[in-house]
Amino acid sequence: MSSSKEAISEVESAPPTPRPPPVSTPPSRMHSPGPGRSPLRAMASPLASPIKKAVASVRDCLEEVGNITRLADPRDAWLPITESRSGNAYYAAFHNLSSGIGFQALVLPVAFGFLGWSWAIFFLTLAFVWQLYTLWLLVKLHEPVAGGTRYSRYMHLATTVFGEKWAKILALLPVMYLSAGTCTALIIVGGSSMKILFNVACGKACLAHPLTTVEWYLVFICAAVLLSQLPNLNSIAGVSLVGATAAVAYCTVIWVVSVAKGRVAGVSYEPVKAASGVDSALGILNGLGIIAFAFRGHNLVLEIQGTMPSTLKHPSHVPMWKGVKVAYVIVALCLYPLAIGGFWAYGNQIPPNGMLTALYKFHIRDVSQVVLGIATLLVIINCLTTYQIYAMPVYDNMEAGYVHKKNRPCPWWLRSGFRVLFGAINFLIAVALPFLSELAGLLGGISLPVTLAYPCFMWVVIKKPGKGSAMWNINWALGIFGMFLSLVLIVGNLWGLVAKGLRVQFFKPADFQ
Repeated sequence: MSSSKEAISEVESAPPTPRPPPVSTPPSRMHSPGPGRSPLRAMASPLASPIKKAVASVRDCLEEVGNITRLADPRDAWLPITESRSGNAYYAAFHNLSSGIGFQALVLPVAFGFLGWSWAIFFLTLAFVWQLYTLWLLVKLHEPVAGGTRYSRYMHLATTVFGEKWAKILALLPVMYLSAGTCTALIIVGGSSMKILFNVACGKACLAHPLTTVEWYLVFICAAVLLSQLPNLNSIAGVSLVGATAAVAYCTVIWVVSVAKGRVAGVSYEPVKAASGVDSALGILNGLGIIAFAFRGHNLVLEIQGTMPSTLKHPSHVPMWKGVKVAYVIVALCLYPLAIGGFWAYGNQIPPNGMLTALYKFHIRDVSQVVLGIATLLVIINCLTTYQIYAMPVYDNMEAGYVHKKNRPCPWWLRSGFRVLFGAINFLIAVALPFLSELAGLLGGISLPVTLAYPCFMWVVIKKPGKGSAMWNINWALGIFGMFLSLVLIVGNLWGLVAKGLRVQFFKPADFQ
């Protein structure tokens, strides 16, 4: 800052340039440059040099105090995540709500069946507070030094903290799974929901030649790829708003209808009785895993904040945190009624796939087909819109390879081709490897540190709190406990796969319901 003040003082203390003597000019040439002389050459005259120095010094000063946002790599302005930096608190709320709530919430009552009322509510609250704290850490770590480097991608921050080698080992697979794996799951849920909606809306008249599950997957991915042609993360803010609204709506419709219809016959709230101690332990781990996996979106927090302008006077973490708070208040208002109301209505009879399946199983005759159709339609809309934000980091990574190699923006046709290619790969995985859903617990355990552990270690490494201070102790304790919980879930899921076996069937997808 001192250098900029000295530059400004030099400009202010410079002796005034002597005014040239007046020269008469014909009226017809009063506003036109002289012969053979352009305005650009005029700016190169001695008269313009003090002005150029003043403009340059003021511009440097503004950049230094943070009134002009700089990119760590100018080529980032060509990539989908950081192409537009005009985001605000509203956009942050839309994106965080769209990415933070989804079909995983529908399975929460199943966790209550394994854990019981008290323990399930306790662990749900603990997980909510914990993930909200780590989300706050990531918001602060996006720009840890005011006016310094902005970490607009999770892998960029992980590479800075763990080093390039360990970042790939620890974070690359979980981050890619949370993006690409979620997109594949959305194809399965969305495509199966389309099939259900078609059967509800069309009835027996259209069941003579129905589309197969694979064909419905294809319908879904075609719609998702068409919607994915929006260029960057900021441009899908409206899409995220629609998706967030749909998620809140279907969560509300499902739990309200379930509670309004009352408890099903023979309902029981006792934890599921296992045949052996091993099965009981696996059930508890399954319940904990369902609760942990219900909270998602941490792999997108830095990317969402990267769409915002940031200055010393108006740092990006202020509007980002405002958006996060609004989003997660709404998330809590959706998750708790859905989990508690769903378990109250169905108890231990809740199907493994959660509330939407329970709604069809127990109330298909006493609930209007219109209500069932609307709930299913809202699930489809949410899957289509959520696909966009979870796919964006993958699009960004694909385009980064081209941009860094060619040193120019990705042409529109290649950008569209990347998105079609990614959709085709997701579709192929959903069709060819349907048994991956049985590995969701294992892969989720591997990905859990991205949400609960790594942000704590990142804070300690970058912020360097004093040893023994409150932040030092809290982050080390939560980071270690998060890694321990991840390890327990991984071992538990491997144990379950060994005990029960894995049914490997290629190209035989089953419906979500």
